[in-house]
Amino acid sequence: MINFKKNILEIKKKLLELNIKKIFNVPNVLTFVRIILIIPFSINLLEEKYIKACEILIFSGVTDFLDGLFARILNQKTKLGEILDPIADKLTLIAIMICLSIKFKNIIYFMIILIIKELCMLLAGAVMLKKTKKTIKAKWYGKLATVFFYFSIALIVSFKALWDIENEFLTNILMFLTSLLMFYAMIKYFLEFLSIMHRRKSRNN
Repeated sequence: MINFKKNILEIKKKLLELNIKKIFNVPNVLTFVRIILIIPFSINLLEEKYIKACEILIFSGVTDFLDGLFARILNQKTKLGEILDPIADKLTLIAIMICLSIKFKNIIYFMIILIIKELCMLLAGAVMLKKTKKTIKAKWYGKLATVFFYFSIALIVSFKALWDIENEFLTNILMFLTSLLMFYAMIKYFLEFLSIMHRRKSRNN
């Protein structure tokens, strides 16, 4: 009971030490907006309002671009922002995967694998943040995998929304290539994670 009260007091102290202006600066607010947009996006996609869902996703992508831009222009880069940005990206990706698995049964196995991959990366990121107080910066291979994922999904959904066509062969090819790129990126990030943890262990010894 004493330890519990002590933990609560420590949390309160840390919250008081935080600068509210830094928490709710422009880049962080945009990131919060991106996380909130997951809800209306998911609802519209599940209700087969594909155009509306696409519009929300595009707006989400714009906020993703702008938060990084404003962080540089306004010099508002924060540790919280570095943590929130990849979390928002992962949550958006996972939401898309879950919704598409429900609507497009033929890609459910691909999506389950990709969801597990994203959850593993979130877990690894949390471990690294706890151990080193740092996050791994996005690399070209991660960005390429994400861009190809969105391209593949846009193509699959467009065929369904505009022409009511579900081409299983094309869908499987696109998801297979997406999976390859995603797992290549995951391996590269994991190797960097191991390298950082090894260097930290060496310094401590």
